[in-house]
Amino acid sequence: MARDNIRDIAAFLIVARERSFTRAAAKIGVSQSALSQTLRGLEERLGIRLLTRNTRGVSPTEAGELLLQSVGPHFDGINAGIAALSGLKEKPSGTVRITADQHAAEDVLWPALDNFLPKFPDIKVEIVIDYGLTDIVAEQYDAGVRIGEVIAKDMIAVPIGPDMRMIVVGAPRYLETHGIPQTPQELTGHNCINLRLPTYGGLYAWEFEHHGRELNVRVEGQLMFNSLGMIITAALAGHGLAYVPENRVRGQLEENRLALLLDDYCQPFSGYHLYYPSRRQPTPAFTAVVNALRYREPCSRS
Repeated sequence: MARDNIRDIAAFLIVARERSFTRAAAKIGVSQSALSQTLRGLEERLGIRLLTRNTRGVSPTEAGELLLQSVGPHFDGINAGIAALSGLKEKPSGTVRITADQHAAEDVLWPALDNFLPKFPDIKVEIVIDYGLTDIVAEQYDAGVRIGEVIAKDMIAVPIGPDMRMIVVGAPRYLETHGIPQTPQELTGHNCINLRLPTYGGLYAWEFEHHGRELNVRVEGQLMFNSLGMIITAALAGHGLAYVPENRVRGQLEENRLALLLDDYCQPFSGYHLYYPSRRQPTPAFTAVVNALRYREPCSRS
């Protein structure tokens, strides 16, 4: 195969996976027009159209999808092999891309990376906030972070945090005026602060469990945010009830600035896990990041 074809197929793979000339050009570091010309040249040499271009972006044709599925894994293997050469250096190096939701990024990933990164100056970490169940293989992430209960069976899952609990809280001033709900069903009569999921635009359902029975409640209220920080701020100001991770409001609970509600209905569940494909060959940089993030139970004092 001609050298130009190898280079241009590599460019095609990025465009096909990104579904956008703009994002692909930024990733490669070339202009959008130059990248488009490169792909047209490849199509002319192969004598077949690989991409369908429209106002919304681009998508592979049947031939393009065939090329993506058949050739893509080989290029990925080459890139992984080159990245693995960093293991021959004195210190691991390379970029590790991780997708996670905002809470996991702020409360789990960042504290560990804050201590880890100064010790490994040649390792770069990219964290992309995403509330959806991202296909980390298709999107070319090294790993994702999700709750342990929703990770696919063909993935390796490494615990990176303790068990979690989502709780309902309210400020004393709100509760004095509107009363205290005794069951999740009573939340429908309260002003509740909703979380708007940035990825899909839907509202996050409040989930409860009592005596083994699961219950999801769709609540309503005046306020909706796509940020936990703003939800907590609004709850502290007395604008309604909030459904938040317990660890994010522990201080406010201890100071009685917020009150815990429906305690018996808010059950703990498996915490955050880092997950990645069982077939991937981890680079030294990735292994170092995993070891830094791995959760270890605190040692009990006798």
